[in-house]
Amino acid sequence: MEPLAQGYGLIEGPVWVPGRGLLFSDVHHGGVFCLDADGEVSTVFEHRRGIGGMALHEAGGMVVGGRNIGYKPFAGGDTVTLLDRDPEHGNVGYNDLTTDEAGRIYAGSLGSPVFEEGEQQPGNLYLIDLDGTSRIVGRDILLTNGLGFSPDGSTLYHSDSRRQAVYCYSVAEGGGLGEKRLFAHSDAGAPDGLSVSEDGAVWVAMAGGSGVDVYEPDGSLREHIGIPQPMCTSVCFGGDGLEHLYIVTGSPGGAGHREGSVYRIQVSVPGLPVPVARVRVG
Repeated sequence: MEPLAQGYGLIEGPVWVPGRGLLFSDVHHGGVFCLDADGEVSTVFEHRRGIGGMALHEAGGMVVGGRNIGYKPFAGGDTVTLLDRDPEHGNVGYNDLTTDEAGRIYAGSLGSPVFEEGEQQPGNLYLIDLDGTSRIVGRDILLTNGLGFSPDGSTLYHSDSRRQAVYCYSVAEGGGLGEKRLFAHSDAGAPDGLSVSEDGAVWVAMAGGSGVDVYEPDGSLREHIGIPQPMCTSVCFGGDGLEHLYIVTGSPGGAGHREGSVYRIQVSVPGLPVPVARVRVG
């Protein structure tokens, strides 16, 4: 296991960009950063805090979560809002997101601020279609987190950290989802970000669990990959052939600390590439 970068608050949203490197966000301190092949880190976007999920967009920029779902062009310019807050449904913002083969975006909303005390309200799962329209396709997620598809695209996996569970949905034609089903539950941490490998295994970052749990397609635990920090927040396959797993962490002490790090390990099964978003931005 190689430590590659450190000194961040809460790292989230890792995305592999071929020819460029690993992009990741710092939820607490703001910004999106790029870790290149030489181990150098540069700033991609400076100011936006609260980005819990990101995806590449075919137009040449990033789709990012946070106070809304927005498109930020790499070349600079105004952020385009793709999906705003939804007060009618108790939506205070968005956390993680992913894309399907068609380029549609799935994004989980937050019913309550993540870092505030008090009773947590559930959020929803939204689908943003190619024409820019949106709809709710899943409900009752206490703390929405990682999202990822099975190799054939027929199943969507979704972490609910407060319930310490990963759920799954059957995917219908047009992007709609079937009933939510329990895929895996853990008493040794809270499932956070996730990625899927070519063999259909689901690799889940375990916040408070000091590592990554790897689940077989049937939901049984294949292995636990330990890391030297407790707050494992997300994972992403990258490198040539997607044969490395990048593991990111957060500071267990909260926003005033900078212990968030990036690690890399070699894996025996390559990861699945995540499609670029193709949702209309103009």
